[in-house]
Amino acid sequence: MFGSGGEMSNAQLAQQVALLQWLSSQSEDDRKMLAVVTGVQVGRELLNRITGQDKVDLYKRDCILSVAEFIKKNPRASQAQISTEVEKNVLVFAARVKALETAPIF
Repeated sequence: MFGSGGEMSNAQLAQQVALLQWLSSQSEDDRKMLAVVTGVQVGRELLNRITGQDKVDLYKRDCILSVAEFIKKNPRASQAQISTEVEKNVLVFAARVKALETAPIF
């Protein structure tokens, strides 16, 4: 339910606000709003699982950080060494993305 830093996502926060409002009022309008907000969050999660976009973004971040870490640890690396490291990390990224094609959705 919480992000890596322990905080709720915007969608989770909106759902919790709608739930709190409905719990305090028990009104039909607030129940409908909670249903809409929950439906949007479920739809968003389904889209992420079907497309794998959240994982692609994570893999892209990992690729960039790996290259940055290599450069940080090897400040005197030649352009050829950096290019080799970039190529290696891009191939890992591509393989991870390709694996998503056969990964189960749920």
